[in-house]
Amino acid sequence: MQNTEYKLYIDNVIRRVEAARLKVSAYHIVKIVAVSKYSTSAEIEKLYAIGQRAFGENKVQDLKAKAVELDALPLEWHFIGNLQKNKINNLLDINPALFHALDSLELAHELQKKLQARDRTLDVLLQINSAKEESKHGVLPELACGIYKQIQKECPNLHLKGVMSIGAHSEDKAVIKKSFETTYEIFKACEGATICSMGMSGDFELAIECGSNMIRLGSVLFNK
Repeated sequence: MQNTEYKLYIDNVIRRVEAARLKVSAYHIVKIVAVSKYSTSAEIEKLYAIGQRAFGENKVQDLKAKAVELDALPLEWHFIGNLQKNKINNLLDINPALFHALDSLELAHELQKKLQARDRTLDVLLQINSAKEESKHGVLPELACGIYKQIQKECPNLHLKGVMSIGAHSEDKAVIKKSFETTYEIFKACEGATICSMGMSGDFELAIECGSNMIRLGSVLFNK
């Protein structure tokens, strides 16, 4: 596939992002993280060639392989998957720009121990299960602000940058919107939070309209 075809995809996405963000404010900035978990390094290079810099993977081993293979490019790697404790050291070896899915206080404490031992820090987002779905990871909305403050106090090597959530698994737009609004209210209540990461290929416009300033897009960028 030629770069021109990828440019058509990304131009279309940018037009949609622009329309959604302008409904919020002319000053509302939205960052796109390209989710490359089903894509090859060659496909990532093609998106890089037309200006995309931030890429997200949801498996530590895949992130490591692609980061090594594409080491010559100044890419910004995000880890967006749920992290098992036995993979913490592997993730820290890669040193991603941002870890999106800090889903419990217990995991925060484990990360803190490993980071402290290495004299390192890690930028993270607290994952919120805003729709209270059993299939999803994350802290419950009513506990989120308290856990956020506790992590800030007890885990100095974790730099909390904000929150992340996945929209409700529903065909009802109102239900999805409510889940995004719940996350955004928590984001506003968390001291020092600057990133509200919510919205994927199927719902990113709605997420932006609800306040998201970081979206995670796969299929609409790679046309898969």
